[in-house]
Amino acid sequence: MAADIAALLATGPGIAVQAFLLAFPGLFSIVNPLSGAFIFNEVCGAWPQAERHRLARVVARYAFVVMIVALWAGSYVLAFFGISLAALRCAGGLVLALSAWDRLNQPEAREARKQEQAAGAGQQEDVALFPLTIPFTTGPGTIAVAIALGSQHPPLHDGLVAFYAGMTLAAAVMAVVIWACYGAADRVAGWLGPSGSRTVTRLGAFILLCIGVQILITGVTDVLQPLLQGARLSTP
Repeated sequence: MAADIAALLATGPGIAVQAFLLAFPGLFSIVNPLSGAFIFNEVCGAWPQAERHRLARVVARYAFVVMIVALWAGSYVLAFFGISLAALRCAGGLVLALSAWDRLNQPEAREARKQEQAAGAGQQEDVALFPLTIPFTTGPGTIAVAIALGSQHPPLHDGLVAFYAGMTLAAAVMAVVIWACYGAADRVAGWLGPSGSRTVTRLGAFILLCIGVQILITGVTDVLQPLLQGARLSTP
C-alpha cells in the first residue's frame, strides 16, 4: 500500500498535489485573509456594497499576479545573481521561520502595523494596488514566502510542469479566498471578532513555522549532502 502511494506521488498529478499542499498552507498563513478582512472593512466599510465587492475582486486579481510572479520567477531571478538553490532554501526557510515565530508571539503588533499602513487609504480614489494589495495583502513577507516555496521545484524532466501547475492552483485558490473574505469583510469581522482573529493568526503562524523549518532542513541537506559524499569517497 505504501509503495502504491509513493508511486502515485511520483507521477505528474501526484507532484501537482504535493506542490499544492505545500504552497497553499504557506500562502494562507502569511496572507491571513481572515484577519485581513478586519482592516479591509475599516478602510472600505463606509463604501457601497457593490463598490466593496468590486474592490475585493480587483485586490484578489492583483494578489494573484504578485504570487504567481514570485512563485514562478523568483528563484530564477535569484539564480541569475548567482544565488544557489540551497542558499535560497536556507535563507527562505529561515526568514519564514523567524517571521512565523514573530507572528506566533505578537500577532497584534503585526496587525497594528498593517492598520497604520492602511490609515487614510479610504480617501484615495483607487487603493486596490497600494496599499490594499501591496504591502497590505501580498507584501514583502508574502513575496519571500512565495519565492521560498517556488525554490522547491524539481528538475525540468522530473515533474517541473506538474509542480508549477500545483503552485499556480494554490495561488488561484488563495486569490479566490481573498476575494471571498474581503467581499464579505463586514460579516467576517463580526463572525470572528478580535479573539477569533488572533486565534486564526496564531494557528496560521504555527503552520508557517513548520513549513519554514521544513524548507530550511531541505536547504541544509542540499549543502551537506555533497560534503558527506565527498568525505565518504575520500575515506580509504
